[in-house]
Amino acid sequence: MRLYRLFSLSAAAIFAAVGLIFLFFPDAALIFFNSISGYFGLPEAPVQGSSFYLILAAAYMYLVTLLACLMYRYPENRIYPFLMAQSKLASAIISIYIFIVHQPYLIYLANFVIDGFIGIAALYIMKMKKSGA
Repeated sequence: MRLYRLFSLSAAAIFAAVGLIFLFFPDAALIFFNSISGYFGLPEAPVQGSSFYLILAAAYMYLVTLLACLMYRYPENRIYPFLMAQSKLASAIISIYIFIVHQPYLIYLANFVIDGFIGIAALYIMKMKKSGA
């Protein structure tokens, strides 16, 4: 239970911070990943901060922050980690698809790895709770 609550609280803090970065410094993530893309032999992604997708990204980060807070507050409820896993794994799958089909931008690959890890961690934590560990 302690690991579960630590995961939940940490995730909420990180998601909230990232959501605020997306909202108030929309180009920051792209600029950062573009600055290191060359080391991986990948092209730079176009930097387009303020757009309709910024609204969706900030709203998504709010939602996963809320889910993480609910996981922390109600650790006995299994729906919250299930929804967290679904959202993060969907994001990871879409990211790798876009990386392969659209452009091999480092930001797509990074999102695949990060959200994939978070999604798998949420599933693992859910399984740990079910087994009583």
